[in-house]
Amino acid sequence: MQKTDIMSSPALDPAKRDWSFIEVWIDPMLSPPYVLLLLGDRSGNCRIHDPAESYKVVFTSATYDEAQTWLLEDEYEPIEGRLSALEL
Repeated sequence: MQKTDIMSSPALDPAKRDWSFIEVWIDPMLSPPYVLLLLGDRSGNCRIHDPAESYKVVFTSATYDEAQTWLLEDEYEPIEGRLSALEL
């Protein structure tokens, strides 16, 4: 039996577990706020995905600090809390 991947974004497929945590960041100056997703992997690399652009990767970095700085420079703010892959 052939399985079909029906996830809208393979990069965010939780079954693949290629990420260790995810954070939601918003631009609160817009209404509704614009949302970006920061995913960190087990190696410490981070990717920022834009859900409005089919989860396209809009920024990559070798560290969380670099990704956080990029978001803060564009005046994004984190939503409180972080979802860990281990919690699922």
